[in-house]
Amino acid sequence: MPKQQIKQQKIRLRTKLIQQRRALSSLEWQTKSDQICRNLESNLLFQQANNILAYFSYRQEPNLSALFKKPLLQKRWGFPRCLGKSLTWHWWQTPQILVPNKYSILEPLSTEHSIEPEQVDLLLVPTVACDRLGYRLGYGGGYYDRLLSDLTWQKIPTIGITFEFAYLDKLPVETWDMTLNHICTEQIISKV
Repeated sequence: MPKQQIKQQKIRLRTKLIQQRRALSSLEWQTKSDQICRNLESNLLFQQANNILAYFSYRQEPNLSALFKKPLLQKRWGFPRCLGKSLTWHWWQTPQILVPNKYSILEPLSTEHSIEPEQVDLLLVPTVACDRLGYRLGYGGGYYDRLLSDLTWQKIPTIGITFEFAYLDKLPVETWDMTLNHICTEQIISKV
């Protein structure tokens, strides 16, 4: 299939799924998000991880903030900052300050301690959609594909986070698209 056709398929699918996600009522969105958090908490990979990289919900992505607010989990949390075309990672805990970036996504301050890949046990990856092969559809900026193509980051287990309606059989894929190791929805958490 020609590259331009794949790109157009991704754009149409991304638009459709973001609209579907934004159509969720606040209650439905939070209920589904809470179930995703419970699924993660019951997963051995998550339970054994001490240092976890995550994200702050944007455009009604699954909201994982319930996990960040549980001191009993005894997890150390890192979050991304967009720096040029790359992601840098910084430790964060409540009540540290967050600031919106150019996309209006909340980020830790650049002065927070940065994180190196060897410090990370698990990476929770936001998605617009995932498929059964582990491919993800993001917002089209390539930030996570660039990160996951780096050999130092490839050793870290990944869990793609998405709602069940966006867990598809097959996504349109380009040569630079990277796969995830696991997928978590409000219904399942599965190894790819």
